[in-house]
Amino acid sequence: MADNNAGGMRSEIATKWSKISAQEVSALKTTDDLVSQVQSKYQLDKTQAQKDVDAFANGRQL
Repeated sequence: MADNNAGGMRSEIATKWSKISAQEVSALKTTDDLVSQVQSKYQLDKTQAQKDVDAFANGRQL
């Protein structure tokens, strides 16, 4: 079953983390990919990036 919120979540990613380009957002496959991008772009440790993404995703999948 397809996730109907995927497009909405991707646009929210671009709003929340403006350093991640639209091209990078479209290339994301999993929330783990998003954690890696947040960690890299914002110079966060993995634990903090994971917390930020988990709070943002709130159980949703990309």
